Amino acid sequence: METVAGMDATMLARIQFAFTVSFHIIFPAFTIGLSAWIATLEIMWLRTGIQHYHTLARFWTKIFAVSFAMGVVSGIVLSYQFGTNWSRFSEVVGNTIGPLIGYEVLTAFFLEASFLGVMLFGWNRVPPWLHTLSSVIVAFGTALSGFWILSANSWMHTPAGFGIDENGITYPVSWFEIIFNPSFPYRFAHMMIAAYLTTSLVVLATGARWVRAGRFMDEGATMVRMGLGMVAILAPLQLVVGDLHGLNTLEHQPAKIAAMEAHWDGSKVAPFVIFAWPDEQQERNRYELSVPNVGSLILTHEWEGTFPGLLDFAPEDRPPVVPVFFAFRIMLTCGFIMIGIGLIGTWLWVRKRLLTTEWFLKPVGHAWPLGFIAILAGWMVTEIGRQPWVAYGILRTADAISPVAASTVATSLVMFIIVYGIVFSIGVIYIYRMLRRGPKLVPHEAQALPNRPLSVAQNLGGEQP
Repeated sequence: METVAGMDATMLARIQFAFTVSFHIIFPAFTIGLSAWIATLEIMWLRTGIQHYHTLARFWTKIFAVSFAMGVVSGIVLSYQFGTNWSRFSEVVGNTIGPLIGYEVLTAFFLEASFLGVMLFGWNRVPPWLHTLSSVIVAFGTALSGFWILSANSWMHTPAGFGIDENGITYPVSWFEIIFNPSFPYRFAHMMIAAYLTTSLVVLATGARWVRAGRFMDEGATMVRMGLGMVAILAPLQLVVGDLHGLNTLEHQPAKIAAMEAHWDGSKVAPFVIFAWPDEQQERNRYELSVPNVGSLILTHEWEGTFPGLLDFAPEDRPPVVPVFFAFRIMLTCGFIMIGIGLIGTWLWVRKRLLTTEWFLKPVGHAWPLGFIAILAGWMVTEIGRQPWVAYGILRTADAISPVAASTVATSLVMFIIVYGIVFSIGVIYIYRMLRRGPKLVPHEAQALPNRPLSVAQNLGGEQP
């Protein structure tokens, strides 16, 4: 078998898909939350007539346009890889996965595309109510897109509602069971909350920077309050949803849970492993730092509860332990930091010190990557933890590959790295510069802003300096 740098075509194709999907996922996740934020701003502007809601909506729409474009471009590449690198996957499960992806295009993408033009270019061309309605529909369309994609991906983890013919090809039996497969409700809720949290942190961080710099004080104060409010609500909620998702995963993919916890012996009560280096050759943890019984308490809700360990599965049926174990802890760390930001910020808000506390605003201004890091880490846990299956219990990853040479996959992978590195670096830098520059204020606001003291912006929100 041909190899490149010691890797065969299957491993190279996995790396290529992982690389492209990692770039892709951050943009749809951001635009799902951002479209909802813009729609909320427009509704508030329509109801109150307060100008800075309108200013913020127009400003963030520009950010949305760039992010949406990069998400579309990176998503197209993924669909082609199904045919070029994973043709056996397309053949075996295409009858069920294909329609779900098609529904995403026919419903969500067409809905977004139909009203996106009004949202981007209709500010002075259509009535305010129609523009607001268009933004709401685009926000609904982005969420609907997530619905179909998460349904298709969840089916790969917990297949349901299908049959298999004599050639090993799946076919649909119940579309309701396919769409609402056992893991879908938990994974959809988990991903949508992650998307809204990610956007909330970007909004909060940008607002904190503007407030600290004394620029766009009304807009910055609104962003800090609204971003913090979402983080304070959604971060603890995500912890609850994550726990339910974990229990569902334990039921349907126990090997993944064992890898997440680096739990080897299922006959023993599981500690919560804070840190370790899982040794897959020796089938044990090195340098383990753990809290006794807590792993069992979290997953079984019993102090002496047990659940399957990695030794309960044949070596060829275990996922790679090291990346799953560490990615899960990175995700958890980001989540607890978000909860801390929400709690501390709420305490300062109640004490009317939210916009004047430098030791809070400064670190929060650098917290914008947390949501993206958590999403990427969570995606690694989910997808690497599914191995060695590409469709759980139906098709192994090694059997899903196309008859393509390793050198061909390696060449296209190098090209993807170069092109993505250039194109997406330019896009991210452009977005960052727009965020630093801030919105273009209308003339009367631009004249009033330099002479407006901090206390005025605070008093608009009911706060005292």
